[in-house]
Amino acid sequence: MHPISYLRAARVEAAVRAVQGDPGSAFLAGGTTEVDLLRQHVRTPRRLVDVNWLPLTGVEELPDGALRIGALARMSDTAESPAVRERFPMVAQALEVGASPQLRHMASMGGNMMQAVRCGYYRDHQAACNKREPGTGCSALLGVSRGHAVLGTSEHCIATHPSDVAVPFAALDAVIHTRTLAGERRYAFEEFFLEPGSTPDREHPLEHGELITAIEVPALPMARRSLYLKVRDRESYAFALVSVAATLSLMDGAISDVRIALGGVATRPWRAHRAEAVLRGAPATDESFTRAAQEELAPARTTPMNAFKPELARRTIVRALRTLTGSAS
Repeated sequence: MHPISYLRAARVEAAVRAVQGDPGSAFLAGGTTEVDLLRQHVRTPRRLVDVNWLPLTGVEELPDGALRIGALARMSDTAESPAVRERFPMVAQALEVGASPQLRHMASMGGNMMQAVRCGYYRDHQAACNKREPGTGCSALLGVSRGHAVLGTSEHCIATHPSDVAVPFAALDAVIHTRTLAGERRYAFEEFFLEPGSTPDREHPLEHGELITAIEVPALPMARRSLYLKVRDRESYAFALVSVAATLSLMDGAISDVRIALGGVATRPWRAHRAEAVLRGAPATDESFTRAAQEELAPARTTPMNAFKPELARRTIVRALRTLTGSAS
């Protein structure tokens, strides 16, 4: 590992100023991803600015019923928050299946939003990777791609977004709050995660030195009955092959409102707008669930190694909706 200097920031403004004023500086929170990438020579900052002492650890209930989760709240603390568990159970569930207990105690919520992809080619600095080094190519296109994305891909990148908790946040229309030297900014969740297109190295609209300060989850009463369903190769802290975050409300046997997002299948947390459009106003039946799932996965583009994913995603969506409505399997 190359030499790195270290600075501990005591105030948000000081942290932002330190990184924004130095292209070779980067923020350090839990470090559960950043330290790995340093060891693998994928990222090479000259200085790390430690933000762990900043007052951004709370989970606050807002007057309008929303939740404001501090960027430095640990995954485990957020999952254990009574407000999260009662009002947004799919968030708590996603956090609990998202990593080992040791990682959940260290990893921060803001850091999770900036989590690097788990593509092996991205982490192998000798492999071609447009995300790590633009213009070099994408080794995954003709390589090992079983865990890679089938939605939101491009000819430049098919890496899957790795976060679990970002999936329910996508379903809930969460808002990312950030801080720059010019002041505070807000990003709608779907605007915060960029599809690779021709610039896969640009994953977020943030400028250098822009610090995530909080994640705001808008009030959504129906989310009290929600779930996060994760399908993976093994139960112990594996990344999702497919995951579904879902909540819905019923009126006279029909679906009056629904929110669905997918993980493990796309280059960003994937809001299932196509499926939602099919389901709103439809009867809560297997036929509706299946038609919605088929519509959502229709644009999927696969490789020979991940061609199973669309069908697995369709089945997982149907299973999640059956569970929420109490339908027979």
